[in-house]
Amino acid sequence: MPNQSIGAEKSRVIVIGAGIGGLTTGALLARRGYDVLMLDAAIVPGGCASTFKRRGFTFDVGATQVAGLEKGGIHHRIFTELDIDLPPATPCDPACAVYLPGESAPINVWRDPQKWRQERQKQFPGSEPFWKLLANLFQASWEFQGRDPVLPPRSMWDLLQLAKAVRPSTFITIPYTLFTVGDALRLCGLGGDRRLRTFLDLQLKLYSQVNAEETALLYAATALGVSQEPQGLYHLQGSMQVLSDRLAATLERDGGKLLMRHTVESIGVDGGKATGVVIRNQKTGEVWTETADHIVANVTAQDLVRLLGDKAPVGYKKRVSNLPTASGAFVVYLGVDASAIPSDCPPHLQFMYDADGPIGENNSLFVSVSHPGDGRAPEGKATIIASSFVDTEPWWQMNDYEGMKRRYTEDGISRLAQFFHLTPETIIHQEAATPLTFARFTARNRGIVGGIGQRLSTFGPFGFANRTPINGLWLVGDSTHPGEGTAGVSYSALTVVRQIDNS
Repeated sequence: MPNQSIGAEKSRVIVIGAGIGGLTTGALLARRGYDVLMLDAAIVPGGCASTFKRRGFTFDVGATQVAGLEKGGIHHRIFTELDIDLPPATPCDPACAVYLPGESAPINVWRDPQKWRQERQKQFPGSEPFWKLLANLFQASWEFQGRDPVLPPRSMWDLLQLAKAVRPSTFITIPYTLFTVGDALRLCGLGGDRRLRTFLDLQLKLYSQVNAEETALLYAATALGVSQEPQGLYHLQGSMQVLSDRLAATLERDGGKLLMRHTVESIGVDGGKATGVVIRNQKTGEVWTETADHIVANVTAQDLVRLLGDKAPVGYKKRVSNLPTASGAFVVYLGVDASAIPSDCPPHLQFMYDADGPIGENNSLFVSVSHPGDGRAPEGKATIIASSFVDTEPWWQMNDYEGMKRRYTEDGISRLAQFFHLTPETIIHQEAATPLTFARFTARNRGIVGGIGQRLSTFGPFGFANRTPINGLWLVGDSTHPGEGTAGVSYSALTVVRQIDNS
């Protein structure tokens, strides 16, 4: 609980950005007795985990599934501390049905560990040594993460938390710290298994932003292992918005203040300490400064540097500028008649195509499908959300933006029509989002999504810390704990709260 004596004036914290990372940070701090002001430029909270409505359909903007709802999972832990109920949800089983190029039968990533073992043995004969290695690393890493280490450590307190989390079982991971998934495949004699490599490339791109050859092995062990019991992925009842709505209500219940449509234009720094922020009210145009003891930035690392301007530390600014280019997303949102959905369609699918085309860097689509009664579509209707990672730069340089958007949309629907029954009669509503759309509505730099690629140089002990070089300024969200969706940013939020509480 807070290190604030009874009757003492509450420390003031300003949180920039009401995505899940910011909302979780703000709600936990308010619960622990801090004076919290949260600011966001959007109309509704949630960031990339928010929703929008069209013609009776509810569409999840970006994130469509949740991890960490199980007992002891990160959302379960946080909601228990906040004394609120977890939102109703159903497990995703399979977590994903993956269709490789030219194949009509999927690889089903089952939630049941035994079923998944049988599936992968059938799909990838001789690969079990690789999966056993992943399972052993996942078990050690998951137990380690459950003891709340601070990675990377930037203070003696951080280092102490890291030391407390280490156990003899943790040592199994040490020899693999500098391994990529590609290295592990070669170690297990599977370096030439192109089908297995294609499957891993598809799955890891969703989480790590990069392919198997580049993804850090220890990160991949967690990303690929979290789909099975006793963990698992979940489909929320209603929409992803219910998660952010409950956190926002809890923040205000405990005395915090949330201001939407308020843009933070800069962060003030004096003598190496963050002092406050300059705010613009989008409705009135009013500009003013608010001071705080701590500032938590739920933004990308690139946006944090922008907000600091000439106050950004030179080394930090250089590291951010040297990051490999992050991906954006192109998303097609369809409201359809239920007849467009095949029977027994899983909630999440992933397709990869042989043919060249405008959709995505890997000619792949990740697809989320609503189910009857889940609150996303009227009776007899359904939603289909299909997304693909794209390079952001062409979208900002393109002269014919609308033409490019139309070509991507048509190509995406054409590819989806290979699985779904999509015709002018079954498609009731369609629209698309590009990196420009995400930049406009989430205020993320260039519309990038998903955080920083989990290469060896940027994961875990080598990643971006929550504790920035500026005293009292903290970074939260998918730049510090990327690739695990709302669960990852919630871990980063809990870490920041613990650091503030002990600063």
